Amino acid sequence: MKEKIHPKWYPEARVHCACGNSFTTGSTVSEIAVEICAACHPLFTGQQKFVDTAGRVDKFNQRAAAAKQKQQEAAARKARKERDKAAAEA
Repeated sequence: MKEKIHPKWYPEARVHCACGNSFTTGSTVSEIAVEICAACHPLFTGQQKFVDTAGRVDKFNQRAAAAKQKQQEAAARKARKERDKAAAEA
């Protein structure tokens, strides 16, 4: 094995879950933060739970609304420009 090319190994790395569960494992980083673990994952608990679905939908709706507003503003600018051009020609 080559010297000085491998990352430092932490045999007691702490893993913290959003549900409050924590445990230790081996890793190349000393602290790991996860959103879901075996203690709260629906596969292991047997309970159906939606994880951040509303957040994703809300983000999509915000992006869609912003895009629609931007499109409407561009159409208004174009109409105003055409109106000013017609007024200048007349």
